[in-house]
Amino acid sequence: MKIVGIGNAIVDIFCKVNNEFLKKYSLNKGTMKLINAKELKKLLSLLTIEKTISGGSVANSMVGLSQLGTKVGFIGKINNDIFGKKYEQGLKKEKVNYLYSKKKENIATGTCLILITPDSERTMCTFLGISGKINKNDINPNILKNSEIVFLEGYLWDEGEAKGAFDKAIINSNKVAMSLSDLLCVERHKKNFIELAKNKLDLIFANEQEILSLTDSKSVKEVIAFAKQINKTVVITRGAKGSMSINNNEVIECKAKKVSKIIDLTGAGDMFAAGYLHGYINKLSNKQCLQKGTDLSSKIIQQIGARF
Repeated sequence: MKIVGIGNAIVDIFCKVNNEFLKKYSLNKGTMKLINAKELKKLLSLLTIEKTISGGSVANSMVGLSQLGTKVGFIGKINNDIFGKKYEQGLKKEKVNYLYSKKKENIATGTCLILITPDSERTMCTFLGISGKINKNDINPNILKNSEIVFLEGYLWDEGEAKGAFDKAIINSNKVAMSLSDLLCVERHKKNFIELAKNKLDLIFANEQEILSLTDSKSVKEVIAFAKQINKTVVITRGAKGSMSINNNEVIECKAKKVSKIIDLTGAGDMFAAGYLHGYINKLSNKQCLQKGTDLSSKIIQQIGARF
């Protein structure tokens, strides 16, 4: 396989809400909040489900890569329950090699409530379930050694056992890419993420908010200086301002693509990463990689859900 992704195996549950709903339940628009099983049950009782689909940030990127013809695999932990079976079927349907053998667990398969407000922004409430219990024993080093890139998500740091899986993956990888995942995730793990960026990662994916927070910067200019200093490839999505990549002393920018109507921003970053990595693995220029990412992300925001 060209690329192996490791991340939280989550079933996405899409629901439409208004801004008052977010305020009432103290949810910060555009971010991800971790919730427990009791909170999930309560929120579900108040909502109407629009759509249910296999998800998880890195898994979404692997699906996008597979659709572009790249041979990929995914490692993520599920239970042998209804949602777990649905999850596995979803990946296999997309020709993603699912590299985990599910078994009956005491904890349910992870789920994420994706709350879509009228402005198309998405706010996530995630019950990690068994997905957060992924550990080093779930990682086969031979699979990683035989792939060109391993793609990790910052969300893995939200549970203790997953850090062992993260470390084992990095040690056994030829090249490591990582998504910073979410602003609050960055703020929770800033010290560790900075250490990874400086010493362990080859490619870093982030949106503008996330990278500004990680580097304690007030402007993109400061971020560029940081990226040049650590000498890694840093890829930044900037919404309507487009995207950029910083690689050595080369800074490349790409304009956003105009779309007729934005329906749902879920998966925009995941698909952007898929497009960029597809270009990267096929040795396209940085500009072409950014354009490929832009093409995919502009398509996904015109529908509900993070997969085509």
